[in-house]
Amino acid sequence: MKYAIVIEKAASNYSAYVPDLPGCVATGSTIEEVESEIREAIEFHLEGMREDGELIPPPSSQVEYVDIT
Repeated sequence: MKYAIVIEKAASNYSAYVPDLPGCVATGSTIEEVESEIREAIEFHLEGMREDGELIPPPSSQVEYVDIT
């Protein structure tokens, strides 16, 4: 599965979240670190959902950019 993530710059680090998995978040001091951390967070989140007998939501979010002139 391939989930969309959103990475945002904070005051002194980066944070990331997964729109399709509410509550699945991570932080890191660099973009590379936060990408690694959110990957781990997704795996952990899905593992917990499976253990709790919850249905795993399929990826449905889509990321696009728009040009503004």
